[in-house]
Amino acid sequence: MVQKGQITFYSHPASVYSHRVEIALKEAKADYTNYEVDLANKPSWYAARVNPVGKLPAITYGGPNTAPDDPSPEAAKINESLIILEFLADIFPEAHLLPSDPVLRAQARMFIVATDSLLYDVFWAFFFHYSPGADQTLLNLLESVQERLHPTGFAIGKWSNADIAVAPFLFRFRAMLRHDLGSFPVGEGTRVYEILQGPKFARLMKYIDDIEQWPSFKATWDEAALVRMLKNKYFPQRA
Repeated sequence: MVQKGQITFYSHPASVYSHRVEIALKEAKADYTNYEVDLANKPSWYAARVNPVGKLPAITYGGPNTAPDDPSPEAAKINESLIILEFLADIFPEAHLLPSDPVLRAQARMFIVATDSLLYDVFWAFFFHYSPGADQTLLNLLESVQERLHPTGFAIGKWSNADIAVAPFLFRFRAMLRHDLGSFPVGEGTRVYEILQGPKFARLMKYIDDIEQWPSFKATWDEAALVRMLKNKYFPQRA
C-alpha cells in the first residue's frame, strides 16, 4: 500500500512512549522523518504548532513536506502514543498492527487498557521513588501481565499493538533490574531479576525473549545505550 501522506515523528530516545511509536513505524515500514526534541529545552514552536501540551511523542501527517521545525498548518497533528498506534493501524492496515478479526482487535485493546497505567505507575514507583514494598508491587504487576498473555506467542497470540504498548516498559524493567539501576538499595534490582528467572515467571520471560527477536523491536532497542544514559543522567552513583 502506498503511503498517502508525509509523517514527521517528534520523539526522544529516552521516552518510553516514543519507543512505542518508533516500533509501530518500523513495523509498518513507514516513510517518516524523525525529529528528536530536547526534553530539557523544548523549542517554543513545538507546543504552539505540534502538541499544545508539549508532551512527546507526536506526529504530523499529510500536508506539504516541510522542515520538522516548521510544521505545516495543513498537516494533521496527532499525539498520545496509544492514539498514534491506533492511527498507524488505520493508515497501514497491511502491517496488521491490529488484527482484522474484531474479537482479536478487542482482546488487543483490552490488554492495553488493563496494563497501560499500571506499567507507568509501577515503573516510577520502583525505579525512581523506591519505598519498602515496591518490589512486591512490581512482581504483582508482572504476574498480572503474565496472566493476561496468550498461552503461546505474543500477547493475543499474534504480534500486535498490544505487544508494542508493553514492550518498552518490560525491556526497561529487565535492563534496569539486571544492571541494578534505580533508587532502591544496592542489590535490590538483581535480587528481583533473579526471582523473575524462576519457574513462576517462565511464561513472561519467554514472551520477553520472543519480543526481543521480533524485527521491528530489534531495530529499535539498544540496551547498552539505555544503560549508559541512565547511569549518566539518573544514577551516576551506580556507574
